[in-house]
Amino acid sequence: MATQFASPSAAVLPTADEFDRALRDASPAEVVSAALKAVGREKLALLSSFGTESATLLKVVADVDPAIPVIFLDTGWLFEETLAYRDKLIVMLGLKDVRSIKPAEETLSREDPDRDLWFSDPDACCRIRKVEPLARALGPFSAWLNGRKRFQGNARADIPVVEDDGARLKFNPFANVSREELEAIFTRAKLPRHPLAASGFRSVGCMPCTSRTTEGEDERAGRWRGRAKTECGIHTMKTS
Repeated sequence: MATQFASPSAAVLPTADEFDRALRDASPAEVVSAALKAVGREKLALLSSFGTESATLLKVVADVDPAIPVIFLDTGWLFEETLAYRDKLIVMLGLKDVRSIKPAEETLSREDPDRDLWFSDPDACCRIRKVEPLARALGPFSAWLNGRKRFQGNARADIPVVEDDGARLKFNPFANVSREELEAIFTRAKLPRHPLAASGFRSVGCMPCTSRTTEGEDERAGRWRGRAKTECGIHTMKTS
C-alpha cells in the first residue's frame, strides 16, 4: 500500500477513522504492518484465544514480525486441548513473546469462590476472567490486534478495520476476510487445526460455556448456548 502513517516517534497518531478509511480494503498483512509502523512493536499487542481460527491471524502476524507481543487470556476454565494447541503454535510459528494472563486470585476468591459464577452470572464470570485481565494486560500498549470477522455475524457483522478503543486503537485485520480465505491460509501454510475442531467444536472458549454445533448452525452457536449472550465483553466495551 502506498498510504503512509505516523512513525512511533510522531507526537500524534492518525485517528481510528483516518486509519479505517486508509485500510478498509487492505490485506490482513498490510493492516498488521500499518499498525506496527504506527506505534512500534513495544506498543502493539495481538489478542489471541488460540481457538479454532486463531492460527490464521497468528501466521499473518508472525510473518510480519514474530516478536509482536501476543496476549492469551488463561481464564482457568480453558480446555486442555486449547493450552496444548497454544504451545504447538508458539513453536511452529516462532512466536517470541506470548503472554498468558490469568485472572487476579484475589478477585476469584472474592467473586467466584465456588467456581460456579459461569452458571449463575456468565457476564460477571467473563468480566473477572477476561475483561478485567485484558484491560490490565493492555496497559503498556497503544494499539491492539484481534481476529474478529464480519462473517461471524451478530455484533461483528459491521465491524470496521480500525476502531477507537478509548485510549487505544483497535485493529481488526480480518474484518474483511471470508471463510474461504481463512481456509486458504490454513491450506497454504499447512497450519494444524485446533484439536477439538474435528469433533464438532467450531468456536472454542471456556469449557462450561462451549458446546458442539450441528450442521446449519451459526459457527458461534455453541458459545453460551441457550442464553442471549453472544460476546464475552472484551469487544463490547472499551478497555480504557
